[in-house]
Amino acid sequence: MSLHQFLLEPINCHIALSLNNHEVHIYKKGHQWVKAHELKDDRVVTCGADHKAYVWSQQDGVWKPTLMILRINHTATFVKWSPPENKFAVGSEAQLISVCYFESENDWWVSKHIKKLIRSTVLSLDWHPNKVLLAAGSCDFKHSVFSSHIKKVDEKSGSMTWDSKMPFGQLMSEFGGSGTGGWVHGVSFSACGSHLAWASHDSTVSVADASKSVQTEFQLLLSVSFISENSVVAAEIPKQSIQRNMSAMECFCNMDKRAMTEGCNMALEMLHQNSIAQVSIYEVDKKDCHKYCTTGIDGAMTIWDFKALWIM
Repeated sequence: MSLHQFLLEPINCHIALSLNNHEVHIYKKGHQWVKAHELKDDRVVTCGADHKAYVWSQQDGVWKPTLMILRINHTATFVKWSPPENKFAVGSEAQLISVCYFESENDWWVSKHIKKLIRSTVLSLDWHPNKVLLAAGSCDFKHSVFSSHIKKVDEKSGSMTWDSKMPFGQLMSEFGGSGTGGWVHGVSFSACGSHLAWASHDSTVSVADASKSVQTEFQLLLSVSFISENSVVAAEIPKQSIQRNMSAMECFCNMDKRAMTEGCNMALEMLHQNSIAQVSIYEVDKKDCHKYCTTGIDGAMTIWDFKALWIM
């Protein structure tokens, strides 16, 4: 495994870093990570509290934004490209999902809304391998699968894991509910799309095709991802342990970096010093992951060798 430390600010993505302001910094890897670009106006796809999304494209070495009006009046919380990258989905506090695609006739990005049975903030999204189904986790303790089929954009899929009819916005399946699980912080389809995993606020990892959920001994889980057909990685909020005294400057920095509110002598016996916000495939894909990546609120990114961990 390898740890990369960029800044004090949280990392939201390990290709483009959002520094908790209106800028996005893009890093490239050589002998070390080097900042290659700064997106000044906003956002490669990005979304934020301004209720908008921007699609960035590089032309002649310069990143240029295209505004995407989401038609929402609340903060956008999560964005993810579909596998072929011909559309993307944006979750929000507006209790809906905006599915955005490009109309070549009008040279413009447009959005359609999925609203059915979403009663709370959408926290997480993931695309099915068939490029049409979309999984969403929300604050109402529910995890749902919707159809995002758009004519002239999506081809008909020969394999329908969940249902045969998939008009846009159709609720294909729903899990959880009041009193079960908690907020759904992370969702992930398996490589073949037959399994669906999600991580909830009560430290459970659930699999849709399994006979029962798995109750872990860990803390609150924030992100989950399949790394093979029979393996799932889930990331938790770490426990804090007392190790050493810190300087006044370290104490001040850690109030933001490690979410410390009292005491200045706390450190963690692990690579990440605060919550892991995202788990992503780093090498190969969900079918046969060799390495995966975790990014945290401590501003760190760690590359994990799954094959080496499996041998251990």
